[in-house]
Amino acid sequence: MIAQTLLLAEESSSVQGVDLILPEPYDLLWSLVIFAIIVVVFSKVLLPKLQKVLDERADLIQGGIEKAEKAQAEAAAALEEYTAQLTEARAEAARIREDARVEAAQILADARRRAGTDAERIVETAQRQIEAERHQAVVSLRTEVGTLATELASRIVGESLADDARQQRVIDTFLDDLESTVKAEG
Repeated sequence: MIAQTLLLAEESSSVQGVDLILPEPYDLLWSLVIFAIIVVVFSKVLLPKLQKVLDERADLIQGGIEKAEKAQAEAAAALEEYTAQLTEARAEAARIREDARVEAAQILADARRRAGTDAERIVETAQRQIEAERHQAVVSLRTEVGTLATELASRIVGESLADDARQQRVIDTFLDDLESTVKAEG
């Protein structure tokens, strides 16, 4: 085998100059045919598939960007709506607090007014009750003092003062004298 390689090398060494660089015409022809087949297969089969994959990726990327922009716009709209609702809720809460303050002040004023009215009514009732009890005590005291005075006068005078008219006159005179004495001393 080595011998054959050496023979071929000797035969090929007979070629000199530019012939060494240029291939044989049949090699050029077959190389061009294979190159043309590869170019046709590449341009007709592989390039369209590659272009299709690249277009799909570009569409996916563009669709993703559009979806992201749409989602961002929706998020911005939702944020605006949320902000508006929050502002509205805060305003309503402030209005409710103010209404509650006004209502509390009104309830407090009503309670104070009712308490004052109740206190006046209680004082008035107590004064009437005191006046009634005083009047009753005066009547009771007059009766007891009159009875005692009549008994005492009967014993002093020595005659019976059982007559009601006479007894009433003596009691009234005694009490009037007693009241005038108390007023003169006071």
